[in-house]
Amino acid sequence: MIPRKKIQTPFYFGGVASCSAAFFSHPMDLIKVRLQTTKQANTSITNVIKQIYQTQGFPGYYKGLSASLLRLATHSTVRFGFYEFFREEFRHDDGSVSPVGLVFSGIIGGSIGGLFGNPADVANVRMQNDGSLPPELRRNYKNVFDALFRMVKEEGPMSLLSGVVPNISRGIMVAVSQLVTYDIVKDTLVSHGMSAASLLTHFESSLLTALVTTTVCSPIDVVKTRIMNSKSKEYKSLIDTFATITKTEGVSALFKGWTPSFLRLGPHTIILFLFLEQFKAAYIRYKTREYAKL
Repeated sequence: MIPRKKIQTPFYFGGVASCSAAFFSHPMDLIKVRLQTTKQANTSITNVIKQIYQTQGFPGYYKGLSASLLRLATHSTVRFGFYEFFREEFRHDDGSVSPVGLVFSGIIGGSIGGLFGNPADVANVRMQNDGSLPPELRRNYKNVFDALFRMVKEEGPMSLLSGVVPNISRGIMVAVSQLVTYDIVKDTLVSHGMSAASLLTHFESSLLTALVTTTVCSPIDVVKTRIMNSKSKEYKSLIDTFATITKTEGVSALFKGWTPSFLRLGPHTIILFLFLEQFKAAYIRYKTREYAKL
C-alpha cells in the first residue's frame, strides 16, 4: 500500500478551484465592496443591488471579474501552495498535524499570498466600486491589465502595493480561519465516523468554515477596501484607518457588508473545497490504482 501522504497533488489546484468558484460568487463580492466603500449608514443590500442593475444592467454584477480571477490565480495559488507544502512538513508519522503546525502553515501561506495578490486586488476593488462613483470621478479601467498599467503610469509603481499591510494581514486571517478551520473541522467529522471522501463531509466542513472566516476577516476586509479605494492619502496607516472608521461611523462599520460577504464566501468556500477535493481525488486516482485502499 502506498502511504497517502506521499502522493503530492499539484500546488495550483487551490488557485484553479478558487477561480472556478469565483464565477458563482463574484456578484456578491461586488455588492460587498460597494457596501464597504460607502460611508452612508443606512445603505442596504437591496439598494445596492437595485442601483447596480439600474445603472449598468446585469453585466454590472460581473464588473471587475478579470481582476478577481487574476487576484485568485495569484493569491489563492500561492496561499494554498505554501500552506499545503508546510502542512506536509509538519505532518507526523501517524498522519496527524498539530494545530500549531496548521496555524504556522496558514500564516506563511496567507502572508505570501497576500503580497503576491495585492496588485490584482487593488485593481479588483477599484473596478468593482467604479460604477458607484459620479461619472467625473470614475477611473473607467477597460480590464485588469489596463488597470495595472494605468496605476503604474498615473500613480507610480507603489500604487500596486496600496493597502498591502492590511491585505497581508487579511491573507493571514483568511488562511488561518479558512484553511486551518476546514482541516480541523473535516478531521473532527472524520474522527466521529464520517467518510473523508464524502461530499457531505466536505459540505459541512466548508459551510462552518465560511461562517468563521467571514466573521474573523470582516474588520480587516473593510479597512483594506477603504485604503485600496482611496484616491488620496485619506488614511495614514492600518491603525489610523481602524480608528477613523470606528470614531466617525462606529464599531458596527467594521462589519459592513457581512451579509453579502457571507452570501459570497459561503457558496465560494463550499464550491472551492468541493472542487478542490474532487481535483485531488481525481489526481490521486490517476496516479495510483491503490487510492481506494488508502
